[in-house]
Amino acid sequence: MNYFFLAVAAAVMVNAFLCLYQGAKGPTIQDRVISINIVNTKTLVVLLFVFFAIGEPGTYLDIALVYALLNFVVTVAVSRYIETERIAVE
Repeated sequence: MNYFFLAVAAAVMVNAFLCLYQGAKGPTIQDRVISINIVNTKTLVVLLFVFFAIGEPGTYLDIALVYALLNFVVTVAVSRYIETERIAVE
């Protein structure tokens, strides 16, 4: 195992928890959506670092790609829902 990749993954996870805290206390719903998107992206990066650390990045790369696609689709869907709800309320 490559301990450098694991150390970087741990540092990214600490940063992800800070972003998660920001998402929990965010003043607006848009701040929360962006914060959760950042946390999901950091989770993807941690997954890739762990895959490189165990020595088989090619085997699990499809999992990372599907996770990134789901992250994008969910963020767009939630943003669209927030935008339509705001228009409907006003």
